[in-house]
Amino acid sequence: MPAGVCGCCGPLRPRYKRLVDNIFPEDPKDGLSKSDMEKLTFYAVSAPEKLDRIGAYLAEKLSRDVVRHRYGNVVIAMEALDQLLMACHSQSIKPFVESFLHMVAKLLESREPDLQVLGTNSFVKFANIEEDTPSYHRRYEFFVSQFSAMCHSTHEDSETRTRIRVAGIKGLQGVVRKTVNDELQAIIWEPQHMDKLIPSMLFNMQDSENLDRYCTHMCTDGEENPAALAESCFRELLGRAAYGNMNNAVRPVLIHLDNHHLWEPNEFAVSCFRIIMYSIQAQHSHHVIQQVLNHLDTHNRNTPRVRAGIVQVLLETVAIAAKGSVGPTVLEVFNTLLKHLRMSVDFELGENSRRNSSSSVSSGRGKESEERIVQNAIIQTIGFFGGNLPDYQRAEVMMFIMGKVPVYGTPCHTLDTVKIGHQGTKRIQTMLLSSLIMVTSGFKSKSMMAALPSSFLDPLFSISLMEDSELRQLVLEILHNIIDRHDNRAKLRGIRIIPNVAALKIKREKISKQDVAFMKKQGQQLYRHIYLGCKEEHNVHKNFELLFTTLAILTIELANEEVVVELIRLAVALQDMALANEEKMSMFICCGIHALVAAYLNFLSQMIANPPFCQHVSKVIELRTMDAPHLLPENIFRDKLPECLDKEDKQLYFQTADLAECLLAPGYNAERLSVPYVPQCSGIMSKGFHTIIAAKDLLEETFRRLSSCLDQLFSFSLFSL
Repeated sequence: MPAGVCGCCGPLRPRYKRLVDNIFPEDPKDGLSKSDMEKLTFYAVSAPEKLDRIGAYLAEKLSRDVVRHRYGNVVIAMEALDQLLMACHSQSIKPFVESFLHMVAKLLESREPDLQVLGTNSFVKFANIEEDTPSYHRRYEFFVSQFSAMCHSTHEDSETRTRIRVAGIKGLQGVVRKTVNDELQAIIWEPQHMDKLIPSMLFNMQDSENLDRYCTHMCTDGEENPAALAESCFRELLGRAAYGNMNNAVRPVLIHLDNHHLWEPNEFAVSCFRIIMYSIQAQHSHHVIQQVLNHLDTHNRNTPRVRAGIVQVLLETVAIAAKGSVGPTVLEVFNTLLKHLRMSVDFELGENSRRNSSSSVSSGRGKESEERIVQNAIIQTIGFFGGNLPDYQRAEVMMFIMGKVPVYGTPCHTLDTVKIGHQGTKRIQTMLLSSLIMVTSGFKSKSMMAALPSSFLDPLFSISLMEDSELRQLVLEILHNIIDRHDNRAKLRGIRIIPNVAALKIKREKISKQDVAFMKKQGQQLYRHIYLGCKEEHNVHKNFELLFTTLAILTIELANEEVVVELIRLAVALQDMALANEEKMSMFICCGIHALVAAYLNFLSQMIANPPFCQHVSKVIELRTMDAPHLLPENIFRDKLPECLDKEDKQLYFQTADLAECLLAPGYNAERLSVPYVPQCSGIMSKGFHTIIAAKDLLEETFRRLSSCLDQLFSFSLFSL
């Protein structure tokens, strides 16, 4: 029988074809015939083996209708497919799905926006269906490419462009939902697919028009906004990323930011990594941090603002990272940051030298300020990173950074000086000490012996002997961060005569045995560097403020009866040094030392609650207020200083005999006060230049004291004769 005859005879056609044909009305405007659709659905459910044939026939009809531009029938065919999927998804629909995806692909390939949106909506419905068995041969590469292309639509009509982009994002979201939980579809996480998925989302998130609309017109229909929908899809993808997929998910973000020059300004980059850090699982945070660090390495020769932008993004990731989840490579992270800090200083100094040689003042200043932006960003990042670490790791980081600081007399310092000179060495010391301040901020150690070992104290104190007042200030601030375990610094800020110390509500605890042992081992070194730091010619107001705070914190945190006596000996020695002024110190330094001694002894007398001691200190301060205001901290830094000090009026100064008499209470070794204080070294001192300088200072001070004693002895002998 001829084929044409069979085609004309409806009853001779297969039943599934007749049922499919019946759902299409004569006029497509009438829509899908519901009664005939119910018959087709019942037949498909009753005979699931016919599903693949039904799907193939529908695909054939849809392909013809697309070519002939019968879009009404296309809509009806897709509606029928959607209903069949929903009705039969619990059964074996694998062959039917292949036909369905083929039809969706036909629609997506069409240049008609309505057909693309129609195909996308059907795919999204299919993506939300949970299949009982995995699919071995199904692939979604085409859909990733097509949906990504739709996300980048440049249609001339803005509304149509938005519809296509929204459809593309929904399609990608459907692909993600359909594949990420299917072990057989792990291929979706491979770079060739992530390089399409991620940039498509970021492109819509960064689009200025969509961003403005997203930020200023966040209406109830927010899902139809490309920026909002893209962010939602981006969060969902990152939230589903497993341990082994994090690198492939983050790398395209960094590449996109590079390609679109989004590190300067970096608001969008910061926003992206905030989304990433809040979307991923907390235990994966170190992956992101490591990738940003590696990206910083690849841009180490880029412009300062680009590097600063990357560092600021790193700062955001570190700030959000959960405490303790930054991974095992903590020192590697700090090493990278310190390396870039050093490079930034080198760039700054190199530009300054070129500026001096070419005399281009304006351009040099601009470059210098930009490098300072990079350096400040790195220091802030180090601080936030250190703040997220547990104390035992923070102690390791402190030692690590201290080991990077060039110290006089060490091979590291010699090498640094050869490379970058004295100015560069000082700049690096300043930057690294500033980093240490950030890391030690909030550090709480139960034992000073563990927090301040000799390997940390010796190089730190070496810097405290330098002429630069700023470096000495940084050293004292680091000590404050470590020693002040009860946050009393804010109450002690500023050098002054405190009328009522009790009103400050100082927090303190009884000194532990470990801290007693620490002071016996390192106390003399602490006293020595305070003593030597007071007489530095380049001291300014802030140096004396920090020295006062140092003495006060030592009293609060580490002082027992023995330490109190030693601190009084130190204060008296400072007063005697300023009075004798054998080193020809300026009047500002001499008066500053007297003001420091007065402020500290006033504080100490009230802390130990010794009435006679308080009365003696108050009497001296009262006399100074009337006769020598330049010896008090409230006046020295603002009033005109005299040309010389009145050494004859003993009542203006604190007398050792009177102080010893006041300390006759139990527990205090008042006889110890009669022994003149001589700076002593304790602990293992650094080798090289630092050791030589320390020995030189000690010998000079010892000979001076011996000469003074011999003169007194000789005078006494003559008087006896």
